[in-house]
Amino acid sequence: VSTQSTGSSGINAEYGGFTVPRSGDVAGLTDADIDELANMNPSLTYGQSKPEPPQTFVPAHVAFDKKVLLFNAYFKQNLNESEKEYFRVRPVKIYYYLEDDSISVVEPIVENSGIPQGKLIKRQRLPKNDQGEHWLWKDLNIGNDVVFYGKTFHICNCNNYTKEFMQSEGIMLNPDEECPHDPYTLSRNEPKHSYVTPPTFDKLKQFITLDRQVLRFYAVWDDRNNMFGEMRSYTLHYYRVDDTIEVREQRNPNDVHDPLPVLIGRKKIPKCRGSIPGNFPSAVMEISEHEITEWITDKDLTVGQTVTIMDRPFFLYGCDDFTHHYYQQQYGITFHPVPVELGERKIEVKREIPPYNGFGSPQDSKQNCLSLIAHPPKKDVMKMLENGLKILRYAAIMESPHPEDKNRKFIISYSLAKDEMQIYEPHQRNAGIIEGRFMEYCQVRKPGTSIDNPEYYTPADFAIGSTIEILSRKFKIVDCDLYVLKYLEANASKYPASTIESIRAIHADKL
Repeated sequence: VSTQSTGSSGINAEYGGFTVPRSGDVAGLTDADIDELANMNPSLTYGQSKPEPPQTFVPAHVAFDKKVLLFNAYFKQNLNESEKEYFRVRPVKIYYYLEDDSISVVEPIVENSGIPQGKLIKRQRLPKNDQGEHWLWKDLNIGNDVVFYGKTFHICNCNNYTKEFMQSEGIMLNPDEECPHDPYTLSRNEPKHSYVTPPTFDKLKQFITLDRQVLRFYAVWDDRNNMFGEMRSYTLHYYRVDDTIEVREQRNPNDVHDPLPVLIGRKKIPKCRGSIPGNFPSAVMEISEHEITEWITDKDLTVGQTVTIMDRPFFLYGCDDFTHHYYQQQYGITFHPVPVELGERKIEVKREIPPYNGFGSPQDSKQNCLSLIAHPPKKDVMKMLENGLKILRYAAIMESPHPEDKNRKFIISYSLAKDEMQIYEPHQRNAGIIEGRFMEYCQVRKPGTSIDNPEYYTPADFAIGSTIEILSRKFKIVDCDLYVLKYLEANASKYPASTIESIRAIHADKL
């Protein structure tokens, strides 16, 4: 049973108790209105929608900057010259730079390996074949062999970043492999030997326990029975580490002996050299344990007894503290020093200075006698500092039988710092003599004094009116500066009063 009801709107129909919309009439819209709504363009009302901006371009050197893939690999180096090994395993690290697809191979440096290590292949794009292809990250995988410039590298594993990158690109890596060990390195890493000391005394234990233990004895060799022989003192060293003996001479200054401190070098000394076979070539071969079985040991060395070494009798008269304590602890023997008169010859050398030879000054010649390497004479530094700029000037005339020298005038300058004097001749018009320096600064010896003990002129000899002789010429002092008078009066205790009074008389009008 179907019923149909029409409401006020007239758009619903009732069928079987349900209300359904009428066909061809939706919400009062006709079919033409529905078609218009279906074809309506909303851009006319709201405007056109803005398109999404395109994604910006990122270059490879920016996107993959500082992104490097690390693979651990190794290669085998063949060794044809060695008998102990046939090859050597050398681990390397392969760095793949995603920025420009370049590859570098670096071998870790091992200290004292003796092999040039470090960067084996510099960063570059490596060729893969002759067709111009290059190695890419897609070609690298664990367990694969890669050939770089004719050398084969086997890839063992990689780091975590490389694994994540390969997995993100859809490449499944093979399981990690362990890098094989170098057989030569394993042979070097052998376990340390465990030394077990045998019950008997061996050489290794002797070296470890007795090294640097030396017994020292003081001995004399009396050779006065022979011509030009004498009693000479020596030091005998016994080395416990290898039972060797050394004899050294005790040097004294000026003992007129050759500078040979070692009389007998360090060696094992036999007790009796007469037991050597007569056919043994001792001139070209050394004596060994095959020829001599008994050697001198520490038991044969005792203070107060004579020991024969190389056919020379050495009397042991003393020892040092270490040797004394050693024999007390080891053998229970107490040594007492034995007084020995060495009879040293004391030669007194009287040093005599030879006479002056005329070369240089007497002080320079004396320095050659005081030392082997001549040094300049020592100067009084304090005197030079106190009197560095103090110069006494005097006026003098030359006393000469020649008439042309009577009118010559000179200036004598005396340096108080060096006790030296200089003579200068000033210019005189129409004198006919070239003016200038008559004598350089030097010490002038007084006439009549010896060369070995000379006496030199001092300001005490320059009194007004006095005559001095210099270079076989006589000069008469006629005048001086006022500073000379002031200096002599300040040091009146060093100079005679007559000299000061003569100078004060000519400067009486200036005082």
